[in-house]
Amino acid sequence: MTSTPPTTAPTRDRVPSRPLRIAMISYYLPSASKQGVGYQVHELATELVRRGHHVDVISECPPVAGATYGHRHVELNGSLRTFRFATAVRRLDLSGYAVVHAHGDDYWMWRHRTDRHVRTLHGSCFEEARRIRGLKERTRMVLLGLSEVLASVVADHTVVVSPGTRRWYPWVHDVVPNGVDLHRFRPAPDERSPYPVVLFVGTWRGRKNGAELARQFVEHVRPRHPDAELWMVSRDVPDDAGPGIRVLGAVDDDELAEAYRRAWVFCLPSDYEGFGLPYVEAMASGLPVVATPNVGARYVSDEGRAALLTPLDDVGPALTDLLTDGGRRAVLASAGAVRAQEFSLSHVVDTYEDLYRRTRRSSSRSTTAGRTR
Repeated sequence: MTSTPPTTAPTRDRVPSRPLRIAMISYYLPSASKQGVGYQVHELATELVRRGHHVDVISECPPVAGATYGHRHVELNGSLRTFRFATAVRRLDLSGYAVVHAHGDDYWMWRHRTDRHVRTLHGSCFEEARRIRGLKERTRMVLLGLSEVLASVVADHTVVVSPGTRRWYPWVHDVVPNGVDLHRFRPAPDERSPYPVVLFVGTWRGRKNGAELARQFVEHVRPRHPDAELWMVSRDVPDDAGPGIRVLGAVDDDELAEAYRRAWVFCLPSDYEGFGLPYVEAMASGLPVVATPNVGARYVSDEGRAALLTPLDDVGPALTDLLTDGGRRAVLASAGAVRAQEFSLSHVVDTYEDLYRRTRRSSSRSTTAGRTR
């Protein structure tokens, strides 16, 4: 039986209510960062504006071209900017907003909040610190993990994006997953490439393991499928990545959706994902997914029921066999498309809207109780 992501349940019969002024905090945005958090913040803010709310995103990154939401730029120079950003946000006057929804860097904001302060933990820096290379980066991740602990206490209400993240924050009970626009990412079998294509969205270096995927593609896939290509949506792939490897670089929303529709298989063999938006985008686009059994992939795939999870060393052989087996690809694609419905952006924003308003009611009751003592 396929499990349903445990979320804060939205109201079934939704009644139109007064628009909210929302400040959304995110160091990252797609205008200058490849971090998935920034893309999710962009999508959430856009959908909230479409529903009539006023949203300003407070970020170190510049505005996203064509964005419908407001933007407050916190410009920083020099080192340790992710830590200094939190201090800069602390100094901002946020009294004109009804809601602060932070996706990071709000750990200095005690006694400096609006009626509602919601925090989303998009993963665990402690978990990432276990896998990251280099003492300096590992230390940085541990410090960021401590900031996440503090942020979860400072906020009125904290949620995580996957159950696995609760291992590090067991006092956080609600899971609100990330969401994908199912109108943009959708199956289109007639647009599939006439030759085998494996699609990767991530980075060449680091925990996404783009370089390792390319090596196994050349070593295992190309000998069995000489016409196969590996398409890499990535900004750091070297020019000599290997035969059959096509570098798409940085793409816009429409180009990314088209790449999903044209590919045969999606593969992201990451060491760690707190959630893994590309997995859902691929599933929603009708692609079978091959992934390593990281925290995010296990959750999104319903413990491998909607994707093929395999150890990193076996990714190449798994891709080779899957490209040969059309029936297996169809079964995985069908299971993935069903699972993707659980992560619709519309459903996620429904949940957050209810959480914003419920947190306000809870805060009001607490304030009233304090005044009558």
